[in-house]
Amino acid sequence: MENIKYKRVLLKLSGEALAGDQKTGINPEIIGKICDQIKVLIDLGVEVSIVVGGGNFWRGRYGLNMERTTSDYMGMLATAMNGLALQDSLEARGIYTRLQTAIEMREIAEPYIKRKALKHLSKKRVVIFACGTGNPYFTTDTAAALRAAETDAEIILLGKAIDGVYSADPKIDKNATKFDKITYLDVLNKDLKVMDSTATALCKDNNIPILVFGIAEPENMVKAVKGEIVGTIVE
Repeated sequence: MENIKYKRVLLKLSGEALAGDQKTGINPEIIGKICDQIKVLIDLGVEVSIVVGGGNFWRGRYGLNMERTTSDYMGMLATAMNGLALQDSLEARGIYTRLQTAIEMREIAEPYIKRKALKHLSKKRVVIFACGTGNPYFTTDTAAALRAAETDAEIILLGKAIDGVYSADPKIDKNATKFDKITYLDVLNKDLKVMDSTATALCKDNNIPILVFGIAEPENMVKAVKGEIVGTIVE
């Protein structure tokens, strides 16, 4: 087995990452490329869990005239659809996978139980956490930080549309500079939108580093696990 820097990681994927350029729904080619790299991680002996968002189907803020909790629960159901798609794609590659949801739906997934999740990880099964924290007003970023803390993940691999953390939006400001490393406090004080502030604070309090990389190049998650410098590390 090759030398690896991290033996247990949590991969945070936005729903939009699964949609690709089409922005909505699921792009089979994109999800396939991501799962190919997850298979590489498993073959390296890395224990992998995933928290997936639902923005390719629904976001809480979409419900303009809707009661907030109702809209948020709809978003949680969207993450379950993405979780099923990831599970199907991973199993097609011969990877044992378990989908756990924070809202009980026994016919399609296990309820989230920490001890079960840890047992699955120890057996090199990929565990997908869907439905966020199971509570409205909390994002899947916060769910990622929470599940990483609960399962003793050594790092959160945060796949985003851009390849790291910048001083400003590089699509708007051509003078924006990319950080190789940045602290949690700088992210919070400069409002850099790496994760929401609740998630960032939770990672800070539990000393969980966040590696931000461009999901357009999913092989970067493998490079990061091997200790290569990619994207931006928040610690």
